[in-house]
Amino acid sequence: MLWITRFAGLFSAAMAVIVLSPSLQSFPPAAAIRSSPSPIFRKAPAVFNNGDECLSSGGVCNPSLVHVAITLDVEYLRGSIAAVNSILQHSVCPESVFFHFIAVSEETNLLESLVRSVFPRLKFNIYDFAPETVRGLISSSVRQALEQPLNYARSYLADLLEPCVNRVIYLDSDLVVVDDIAKLWKTSLGSRIIGAPEYCHANFTKYFTGGFWSEERFSGTFRGRKPCYFNTGVMVIDLKKWRRGGYTKRIEKWMEIQRRERIYELGSLPPFLLVFSGHVAPISHRWNQHGLGGDNVRGSCRDLHPGPVSLLHWSGSGKPWIRLDSKRPCPLDALWTPYDLYRHSH
Repeated sequence: MLWITRFAGLFSAAMAVIVLSPSLQSFPPAAAIRSSPSPIFRKAPAVFNNGDECLSSGGVCNPSLVHVAITLDVEYLRGSIAAVNSILQHSVCPESVFFHFIAVSEETNLLESLVRSVFPRLKFNIYDFAPETVRGLISSSVRQALEQPLNYARSYLADLLEPCVNRVIYLDSDLVVVDDIAKLWKTSLGSRIIGAPEYCHANFTKYFTGGFWSEERFSGTFRGRKPCYFNTGVMVIDLKKWRRGGYTKRIEKWMEIQRRERIYELGSLPPFLLVFSGHVAPISHRWNQHGLGGDNVRGSCRDLHPGPVSLLHWSGSGKPWIRLDSKRPCPLDALWTPYDLYRHSH
């Protein structure tokens, strides 16, 4: 309830909706990260220790660990660092959270050193993701950011992570967690492969082209299902079942069809909808208050969805660090600021 009180106070204080400048792009200091002689980020100020009630944690195969996967790249690194910081701050057992960072091959050494400098005691591994894995499968999208190979790494977690990791929480880089991540980890998936908050009121037809819906060989894939939209930026994934069912190949099959037939416009999301929609274990909406980035409408500020909040997600084109640095934030961007460790002297 504390966070709900803060949200209410923020909105009562906000007097105007502030518009994001069309000229703003993604996190600027990519070159500075590579060349700066001084740290780009501050060391995390807190020492994150397990409470007395926590089980002992060990290496990556320890069954008591909570596994979280996040991508790392120099453009969205500021968001990723803030996401990790938020998870640690709100975890009852922060030493029992193991992070799996996915990065493109040429950046892994740089990013690993940077993460260790910010979070010296963090349990994590970093994994090389070769852009060539998906480059021949990616088609153009409504936003260039959605065409980046790393955006498709979530489809390959079962291959990238250690075989002993049977479950993982996948999180996008543009979010903060304001609750204990262990609560999300304990979500029951039943017989399902993935769990995510579903939004069945959304217009599902808009995620695919008219040509898709007019062709029975495509639209028939949803026959016998009740498909609902879900956001792939927050998912709990059963990797053991994923591996057994060969779900990476199923996603790649739809990407290959897309290259030939143009059946959707939105990057890595539609293949997940095609494979899993209607077969998703539902998770409370509190775990993905998404759309705070404006849902591709440049300059729009969004309100929260009704209900309790455990995770804030700036999906869409607007990112809080860009708007804050430009002195043109949206009201909810102030809730991201406490987790930002970027050195503004850069």
